[in-house]
Amino acid sequence: MALRKLLVLGGSWMLGACASLGQHPDEARRIHAQVLGVDAHNDTVQRVLMSHVDLGVHLPDGSIDLPRLREGGVHVPFFALHVPMYYKGAEAVRRTLDLRDAMQSVFDKYPDQIALATSAQEIERLVGEKKIAAVLTIEGGHQIADDLAVLRMYRRIGVISMTLTHFKNNHWADSATAPPEHGGLTEFGRQVVREMNAIGMIVDVSHASDKTFYDALDVSTKPVIASHSSCRSICDFPRNMSDEMLRALARNGGVVGVNFYSAYLNQKDAEEARSLIAKQNRLEPDLAGAALDEYSVKQHAASGEEHPKTGNATVEDVVACIDHAVKVAGIDHVGIGADFDGIPSVPQGLEDVSKMASLTAALLKRGYTEAEIRKIMGGNFLRVIRAVVGK
Repeated sequence: MALRKLLVLGGSWMLGACASLGQHPDEARRIHAQVLGVDAHNDTVQRVLMSHVDLGVHLPDGSIDLPRLREGGVHVPFFALHVPMYYKGAEAVRRTLDLRDAMQSVFDKYPDQIALATSAQEIERLVGEKKIAAVLTIEGGHQIADDLAVLRMYRRIGVISMTLTHFKNNHWADSATAPPEHGGLTEFGRQVVREMNAIGMIVDVSHASDKTFYDALDVSTKPVIASHSSCRSICDFPRNMSDEMLRALARNGGVVGVNFYSAYLNQKDAEEARSLIAKQNRLEPDLAGAALDEYSVKQHAASGEEHPKTGNATVEDVVACIDHAVKVAGIDHVGIGADFDGIPSVPQGLEDVSKMASLTAALLKRGYTEAEIRKIMGGNFLRVIRAVVGK
């Protein structure tokens, strides 16, 4: 189904998402009602597993639930199955499956509202049926336990994207936030990228070191994404992308999803992220099984991600980052990867996913056309999914 036709079919449902615009112009309300609404990264499934939240109700905390996804017009959220790097080997695989099971519980409880989408075709069908099309991702290459068979099994259970690293280096790829060990990707890391291309799984370079990023682009024959990364020239932080990286991503045909973490958008908050990541990287519990899971629950509760504060960043900082990425990489290579439920501070005016219509209004005010906003709000990521998955 063509995207234009899809959005016309879903339009009446999407109109309900625009209440957050309030006094914004009618034009912004109309445009936001028609966007596909892709957010390429959230950490919400951790709340389902560890805090036992019910995503079917409007929750008093956190940033995402099914009602607020609809209010914000986000119809294609990417749910990350994220396992901290202190889970090693088989423990990381076990925890990944726990998260997949937790996400399945949401699908099973609310089949009339949300379903798994593993291709562009399924996304279009589900949104046309006025359902939330959930995309599953893996956040951290350590979760395959250095085994390509595990990678292939993740793809078979519906995962269509994986970041190569997280905050620390794994055995085959260097992270942006740790001293380099491998000089980018090892030979096995290159095999991982080739295998992901072969099985129709999107290579995600968020969290990767600059050298890992360039190695991945050198190996990949398919477009890659940086699902939740912002602009280093706006906020100087290693997790963000340099202008040279943005240009390289564009040449690859990929997309960057702008991250809403205040510390990645406003330099005044950057030190907070440095401190939190350093603390996270020092965690090395000598635990396994239930004891390790209990430890992880306590760490998650202490992270501040379930009760994020508002930082110095604002909606305008998000728009400034989007605008810079568009100027450098081009309009076809920029999207949204908010990182809701995985960040301890959010921009003023974008406190949770229900406020996303405000971003459309701000983009319109900045001078973006309806066609350009449609690309940023979903069209670009849909193109990559179709190119990599093959349908």
